[in-house]
Parts: sequence; C-alpha cells; structure tokens
Amino acid sequence: MKSSPSSSPIIDRTRGRVDVAPAAGSVVVSGIQPSGKLHLGNYFGAIRQHIRFHDKHESYFFIVNYHALTSIQDAEALRRYSLDIAMDYLALGFDPEKSNLFLQSDVPEVTELTWIFLTLTPVSQLEKGVAYKDKVAQGLTANAGLFAYPVLQAADILIYAGTHVPVGADQKQNIEICRDLAQRFNDRFAGDAPILPDPDPYILDTVAVVPGTDGQKMSKSYRNTIGIFDEGKTLKKKVMSIVTDSTPLEDPKDPDSCNVFALISLFADDNQRDEIAANYRRGGYGYGHAKKDLLALITDYFAEARARRHVLESKEDYVLDVLRQGAENARKRASETMSRVREATGLITTR
Repeated sequence: MKSSPSSSPIIDRTRGRVDVAPAAGSVVVSGIQPSGKLHLGNYFGAIRQHIRFHDKHESYFFIVNYHALTSIQDAEALRRYSLDIAMDYLALGFDPEKSNLFLQSDVPEVTELTWIFLTLTPVSQLEKGVAYKDKVAQGLTANAGLFAYPVLQAADILIYAGTHVPVGADQKQNIEICRDLAQRFNDRFAGDAPILPDPDPYILDTVAVVPGTDGQKMSKSYRNTIGIFDEGKTLKKKVMSIVTDSTPLEDPKDPDSCNVFALISLFADDNQRDEIAANYRRGGYGYGHAKKDLLALITDYFAEARARRHVLESKEDYVLDVLRQGAENARKRASETMSRVREATGLITTR
C-alpha cells in the first residue's frame, strides 16, 4: 500500500531500512500472547503503540490464545491470562468503540487459512525460525505448534488484510515469512489480481528493549519482570531488586550505563530525566535514591489505569461483551478474506 507524503519515517537500525508509519487507509494488526501478567516491556514495546494506532487506523488487536498453547497446557491459567489481558488493555485506555479487541480462538477461519499456508511453506524455511532454533539449541523438545508458529502468525495478519504490523525487532523474521507467504499465495492462485496484501513491519527502535530487574531484556521467561499493575510491596520489592554496580553513593555515576536510569527514562518527562541524570553525574545520589524516584514515577504513571483495572475486575461480563463484539467484527473481515481464498484455491463449500 502506498504511503502518504505525510507518513513519518522510523529508522530501523536492525536492517538499515526505513519503516513507514501507517498512512490513512492502513489496517493495523497485532496480537499479544496470554502467557502471564503483562509487564513494562509489553507496555512500552507494544501496548502503548497499539492504543495510539487504534485512535487513527482500522485496527485488529487480538489475544493469541492459540499461540499460547505451544507453551501453556493449563486450561484455567489460559482462561485467566486471556481475560486479564483484555482487562489490562481496557484499563490502559483501549477504546472498543474505536477498534477491535478479541480472542484469536473466536475467529476459527484463522486456523483454516493456516492450513492452506502450511501447504505453501517449505519445511526448510520453518527450520530457520528463531524461536524453534533457540529451543532446539537448548536441548529442549520443540512441539509442532512452535515449529509452525510463524505460519499461524501470518494467517493472523493476512486474514484481516493487515497492511502494517507493530512488532518488536525479534519478530521481524516472522513478518518476512508472512510477506513471503502472501506473495507465494498471490503468485500461485491470484494471478494479476492479488488477494492478500504485502504487510509491512512497524518497529519503534527507541523502545526495542526494556531492561528487566537483572539487566537482561525484560521477559517472563527470564523471570525479571515488573508488572504493569504491580503495586504496593510487590512493586517496591521488584524495583529495589534491580541490579546495579557497586559505585559508592558519594561518587559520580554514569546514567547511560544504569538499568535503573534506563527505566526512569521511559517514565520521566524531559525535565525530570535531565535533573536525575545531573544527580547521577554530580555524585551523592545513590542507586537507592534512583530506585525510589523510579518507584514514584511508575506508581504515578499508572495510577489512573490501576484504578480502572480494579473496577474492571468486578465487570467481567462487560469485558466479555467487548471481546464478543470485537470478534464479530473480526469474523466478518476474516470471512470476506476466506471466501476469496477458497474460490481462488478451488475449495468447494456447500454451506
């Protein structure tokens, strides 16, 4: 899809190309996995952008519970995580009147498209998948769901005719597989009238990595997360456990090499950030002081969202209604795509 002259270029340093922000008429598609409580990395890496996009573009944001089955086989946990994510999105400002929030499993057409894509996907391409290779390299058993994960992700995007996909840099390979599949399908079945779009990744390089409490990338798999809605003693304990070096309180410190300051920079405005950075460099300002400042910033930043989240906990029926309406809208779009796909591939339906 052609971008308007006013689209904002975002430099993607991982590959030296420019990603173009969605222009008018774009369809933004993205999913988030219900594999545990959402954390600051999820918020700054994805959710904040999702909420910004849904104000301006037709958007489909879904809770990828099919994907979650590759690692979670606890039914109650999956149900709870799925509803928690929906509540989190709504508390953080997602407006269901503007966009679509739904469960992946409420659109069964996506699994039909996945099978069709699997018949077009070389095994050798999936063997190069980063998540699959990482698991095998660790000596762990990878299930077929993880192996075919990028194909289901491609179906998630293309079934809604997605043109732009906000993702982290670690997901870029999967978007390339998605683009390959769209082109392969169109070449094989659509001729001069493409059925599936050629989606673009949209990566915000400035929030590509949010450090966890141990300094590695914040991730549930590393158990180093700070939850978006952590509060009180739980939040304080996590913030105070952030790893720092042993520089004495009275000595100057480098804010640019500090995990605490990296997190402060996500929450502070320009004046606050400059003031705290100056405190680091001047000396007499310890990491304990920085952690207290970070704790206050996190508490204040999510205060309103936290209050809304508490209210939503007693309104599960409302949350389910939001997901139901989002799924109805998504299924309408998915059905239109699948009708064209079935006709193009020769799949006869009698219903």
